[in-house]
Amino acid sequence: MKFRVDRDVFADAVAWAARSLPVRPSAPVLAGLLIEAGDEGLVLSTFDYETSARATLQADVSDEGSALVSGRLLADICRSLPAKPVDVMIDGSRVSLTCGSARFSLQTMPVEDYPSIPSMPAATGTVSSDAFAHAVSQAVTAAGRDDMLPVLTGVRIEIEGDTIALLATDRFRLAQRELAWNPGQPDASVAALVPAKVLGDTAKSLTAGPEVTIALSATGAGDGLIGFEGSGPGGVRRTTTRLLDGEFPKVRSLFPTEKLTVAKLDKASLIESLKRVSLVAERNTAVQLAFKDGVLVLDAGSGDEAQASESVEAQIEGEDLVTGFNPQFLLDGLGAVDEAVVELAFTQASKPVVITGTDDESASDTAGSFRYLLMPRRLLG
Repeated sequence: MKFRVDRDVFADAVAWAARSLPVRPSAPVLAGLLIEAGDEGLVLSTFDYETSARATLQADVSDEGSALVSGRLLADICRSLPAKPVDVMIDGSRVSLTCGSARFSLQTMPVEDYPSIPSMPAATGTVSSDAFAHAVSQAVTAAGRDDMLPVLTGVRIEIEGDTIALLATDRFRLAQRELAWNPGQPDASVAALVPAKVLGDTAKSLTAGPEVTIALSATGAGDGLIGFEGSGPGGVRRTTTRLLDGEFPKVRSLFPTEKLTVAKLDKASLIESLKRVSLVAERNTAVQLAFKDGVLVLDAGSGDEAQASESVEAQIEGEDLVTGFNPQFLLDGLGAVDEAVVELAFTQASKPVVITGTDDESASDTAGSFRYLLMPRRLLG
């Protein structure tokens, strides 16, 4: 194996492939990055039996071949190389890397022990890469992080015709984002539960090209596979990951059908006020929200401890209401809204709030809607 490749393209592709390497691999070879030089150029791959990453890039290949080296070490090396072409070749049981006057020699691992990279399932459809990345970033806001509840660490992707819905919940909050896409079949109807971290990292990393191809293969509980393919600097990038096993809760019914109290506020003003007031909120205590007479009053702290209070102008319709929320969860939801004005809709103080954006331009865009539902917290005293 011998090839020459552009330093920036190579370093970016190595970093992208190595990002999904396991911190504590179950076998030494799973910490490796597979380098394959052949007719299609250069292919860099990683796989830990759950998630695979594969980057194809252009290179001047003199001799075909393959090698398996430490992925994280190679990424660190590439990041520090000077801005000159990179020459890589196999030298016995080692890989030699030369860039300008810098030279590195890396120990190889046995390629034959490396697991086969899963094939990409058949394409299900395509979606704008920027729109998909943004929609995923909104949805994962509410995804769980407790590995004891693995189902809740995923994002449920529901495909119905030309619409994709993304749903995530950690039991205390719920995010739903919908966006339009281009299905391979107009009557497509399929659902999948994808690990939230993999989905978030993948969507964010595939924005170099105009669109992302989504390929879904759900052959049974625990056996399904989803793939994402997009353009990266210098070539094509592809990720596959196993779907999560288990039944995602039926959360759509949690969104209420009526609104008894509705408040519309400037998002930036509310976020800044909430950040200030929550500085005195003790750990795991709520910030109180009181809606009355065109004003939202935020209160935090109690007793002999520090206290804070601040008011924000609000357009309020319906009954006066006093409730409380985890301030960070509330900030997460407000931060995920695109619009400059947010709507907080309640049925009653002890029930969840539904947060949406209310700009007129986007009010009719049902294919781009985002909703964030948050459970209230009991107020002290």
